[in-house]
Amino acid sequence: MDVFPQIQKHVIGKLQKGLSEKLTYHNVAHTLDVLKQAVAIAKKEGITDAEDLLLLKVSVLYHDIGFIYAYHDHEERSCVVATEELPAFGFTASQIEKVCNMIRATKVPQKPQDHLEQIICDADLDYLGRPGFFETGNNLYKEFLEQGIVTNFKEWNMLQIRFLESHQYFTKTSLKRRQKVKSNYLQSIKETEGLLS
Repeated sequence: MDVFPQIQKHVIGKLQKGLSEKLTYHNVAHTLDVLKQAVAIAKKEGITDAEDLLLLKVSVLYHDIGFIYAYHDHEERSCVVATEELPAFGFTASQIEKVCNMIRATKVPQKPQDHLEQIICDADLDYLGRPGFFETGNNLYKEFLEQGIVTNFKEWNMLQIRFLESHQYFTKTSLKRRQKVKSNYLQSIKETEGLLS
């Protein structure tokens, strides 16, 4: 029996009920988008093992659940929730450890240690290299304003420039599909800020 639909229903329900409306980026839509991208990247990366795919998808569902409880270091809170809840769905301690490792890998700066961790990292920041970048980014800008991480649009653009310059995709799939477009967005923001001679 595939336990994933049950877990998805449970976690998405929890996110819908628990996440603040002020989280204009880290919301249910983001989690579902990362799930879609993770499955697509995994397929292109040749991940066919049923257990690996299940653990990847479960990690995505739980990766931002910590935002219900805390904004900073939410990954650790996400691990706590996953560790508490997954045994009821039949997960072993070693499987839960893998899930937590994938969740922790998404913490910026990302430091994935294996292929599955690379996939979740790339899926989490897939938007950096695809259409809708500015729209999605604007949702994150609003969230950062609310959190006091930035105070105006110029600060946001400078933060984006630093982030895009330091960010890297890890899988061949994402490097091929997203790297060029991401570089174009970086150039565009630099132009906006008059940083290109």
